[in-house]
Amino acid sequence: MSPKYSDGSLKVLSLNSNPKLAEDIAHHIGVPLGISTVSTFSDGEVQINIEESVRGCDVYVIQSTCAPVNQHLMELLIMVDALKRASAKSINIVMPYYGYARQDRKARSREPIAAKLVADLITTAGANRVITLDLHAPQIQGFFDIPIDHLQGVPILSNYFESKGLEDPIVVSPDHGGVTRARKMADRLKAPIGIIDKRRPRPNVAEVMNIIGNIEGKTAILIDDIIDTAGTITLAANALIESGAKEVYAACTHPVLSGPAIERIEHSKIKELVVTNSIPLANEKKIDKITTLSVAPLIGEAIIRVHELQSVSILFD
Repeated sequence: MSPKYSDGSLKVLSLNSNPKLAEDIAHHIGVPLGISTVSTFSDGEVQINIEESVRGCDVYVIQSTCAPVNQHLMELLIMVDALKRASAKSINIVMPYYGYARQDRKARSREPIAAKLVADLITTAGANRVITLDLHAPQIQGFFDIPIDHLQGVPILSNYFESKGLEDPIVVSPDHGGVTRARKMADRLKAPIGIIDKRRPRPNVAEVMNIIGNIEGKTAILIDDIIDTAGTITLAANALIESGAKEVYAACTHPVLSGPAIERIEHSKIKELVVTNSIPLANEKKIDKITTLSVAPLIGEAIIRVHELQSVSILFD
């Protein structure tokens, strides 16, 4: 244990979504992972037991709300309630992946804004702060009435591609909404930027329309925040190759990779898909084309800075 936190003032607890990441974060901070158990009654109700005192402690709960999303969300809410009733000094939610983030606006009549609902649930349960990574839409920060630290995955992904020394790279956004993210990576790699102009007739279905930018003979890097069914990213990769790209790499922060995603990636023109461990990959998803980078040092450093009342903005660079 780090001498700084040997008094137990900082505790890190894990729920069921990503225990390995929680262990790595605790190791980076220099504290043991807190002891708690998550179980279910026979009817599926979640039961939380915190096996050590948290009275007067700053507690950081690690939980990505990835699949099964609703199960992990309920675990999180019940843990927050347990910590509040156990007199924790502060309850800090660390959500490397924020589920329901894609439902962030009312695009048609009678649609919910589920991202706001989740923010309200977390706040009402009693959380004091949220630390998250690459929200699908930055405006989700405004859905919270508590402090939120929004970390970026682009520096981690960019450093990896920089170390590869790719020849004549171009960073490509798979849609107009991701241009800011692509430009950040392009600036770090000192590379030009391209954009896929697409339309989405319905959720999880995309059609490539045009490619903006000079792709001919270049090594393309597709960058996105979430890859779910991999329809968009594989369609974009195939279109880039057809337009003259020499090779296509892809990267994302959150590898949801549901449904046909793995099969699509395996049979696509993507040479390598680089992801982070914000969402753990099941064994059947660990294919040779996928490289996983750890966000534990980034999140661990953010927790240390929050706990010591230091600036977190330096981690954005």
